[in-house]
Amino acid sequence: MEKLAHALYATFGASYDAAVFDHIAAAETRHLSAVRILLQRYGVSDPTAGQPVGTCTDKAAQATYDKLLAQGKQSRAAALAADQQVERDDTADLTAAANGLTAPDLQQACANLLAASQRHLTAFTRWSNR
Repeated sequence: MEKLAHALYATFGASYDAAVFDHIAAAETRHLSAVRILLQRYGVSDPTAGQPVGTCTDKAAQATYDKLLAQGKQSRAAALAADQQVERDDTADLTAAANGLTAPDLQQACANLLAASQRHLTAFTRWSNR
């Protein structure tokens, strides 16, 4: 989800004059790096490795990306709404994933990502009210 989020936010940042897109895209880059470190640590292959921006190996994720990208291309307000949806989905996914984690480093990473998603949702919501 971090890669999908980054691709959307960077694309919208290039299209619309709202610093929130660029700031949160940069944060998503850091999140993706942290997740990749954990994948390496646990010997899990990275499904995003070698994939171009905007390309997801998971068909459902690709469909979500395509839908939200099309939505966000309509207007800045639509892009902010799409990004809010990404963060709501990410929050739900992270909350569900947290229930099955036992390793302390994974629990901490999940908690950090969850807190970041909640902050991002708040930021996108504030910008949508401007």
